[in-house]
Amino acid sequence: MTTESPSGAEYDPNAQVHLGVFQTGVGPQLIWTDPSTAPHMAIETFVGVVQLLERGLFDAFFLGEGLRVRENRGRVYDLDVAGRPDAITQLSALAAVTERIGLVATQNTTYNFPADLARRLASLDLLSDGRAGWNIVTTDNAWTGANFRHGGWLEHERRYERAGQFVEAAKALWGSWDGGIDGVVAAAGDAKSWARPGSITPVERHTDLVELRATATLPASRQGRPVLFQAGDSDGGRDLAARHADVVFSANTEYDKALAYARDVRARLARYGRSPDSLRILPGAGVVLGDTPAEAQERARWVRGEQMSGPRAVAFFKQYWGTDLSAYDPDGPLPDIEPTDAELDPSRGTLRIDQRSGKMATIARWRELAEQRNLSMRELALEVAPGHPPFVGTPAQVADEWARYVRTRAVDGFNLLPHLIPSSLDDIVEKLVPALQERGVYRTGYTGATLREHLALPPLDA
Repeated sequence: MTTESPSGAEYDPNAQVHLGVFQTGVGPQLIWTDPSTAPHMAIETFVGVVQLLERGLFDAFFLGEGLRVRENRGRVYDLDVAGRPDAITQLSALAAVTERIGLVATQNTTYNFPADLARRLASLDLLSDGRAGWNIVTTDNAWTGANFRHGGWLEHERRYERAGQFVEAAKALWGSWDGGIDGVVAAAGDAKSWARPGSITPVERHTDLVELRATATLPASRQGRPVLFQAGDSDGGRDLAARHADVVFSANTEYDKALAYARDVRARLARYGRSPDSLRILPGAGVVLGDTPAEAQERARWVRGEQMSGPRAVAFFKQYWGTDLSAYDPDGPLPDIEPTDAELDPSRGTLRIDQRSGKMATIARWRELAEQRNLSMRELALEVAPGHPPFVGTPAQVADEWARYVRTRAVDGFNLLPHLIPSSLDDIVEKLVPALQERGVYRTGYTGATLREHLALPPLDA
């Protein structure tokens, strides 16, 4: 039963925290240089992590996608971990060593084909017995498209149009076996046909961005189809999530922003005839725990300092200056040379809208801040670069905060970004999960078998 809190927000005393872990494989959040860090490309590492999370009763384990190694001004960016295997292939291997945890593959709608990707995702869903998910992403980066001889073919504003048409085609293919495997495939070898005639319907799509005629080669899994995840902070992303997604990610971890985001996205659901409970909201979040508040804060400072090393600080500003800054001391002042007029190079990854232009004004603000506070390059990078963990404290403090978030429906849980693998995840499973369970906001055992059941999503035909 949902009531209203004194602040005016909805209040659900029975709300549960849903948790996933997003192992991206690249980016500054992973401190891969620490001696305690497990090898990031070893299958043993992934097996250990996913089994740890299953022991911690997590909803899902997510893998990022890298269609091209990150670069900076035409050279491989060697400060990020790279060389990730294909997510569907890797998760198929992990399905064999797990029983319950969901397995979510990040896959791109811009440089894939609907019939092929729908088949591969359906394969993961069947192999895992209904535990697969698809994290839907887009890109308009010409440097990524160059790997496919198709660089820059899609305008930035149209990538979500392509994604929407793509997902509609995939959903049609997943639903094209009438009744699933039990209603289509013959139960005995003396049947006249292996499949009931007319039970598998070809799918056609003829739009400006998706063209296909295909027949699905696989039936639905026990959960019906892969669970659809999507990151939606922009207006187009929020609309795509409201129309198609089962779970939406966001960058809104500050409480008031998270609550406003949740209300906006849930309001959009009604436009597509969907109920508020048909979508789960899981912001991406970092967590740093300590046995005392002071210890947690000190550890958070260490994490942030390791994530923003001297070379990484120089590389951060190099992207803005557009020129080689390797001669500059990261513990010295900002470069005294003027930046180039060129805007940011997108080859380091997808840029936010606010990063696509106006870098000169940004640099001017940074120079003013650095002068006012006498900050070095590295100290300034620690201030202005993204990556601060939003949840820092004892397990009890973080559990109390998360209970407030889910009970007031600001979020439905979190997709965690680990900073050390496996130790930061060990802390969450061994210390934070019990604290959540004590507060009645986290499961004490899996009650379902599929990812859709873990997320408490309504049946597909509801």
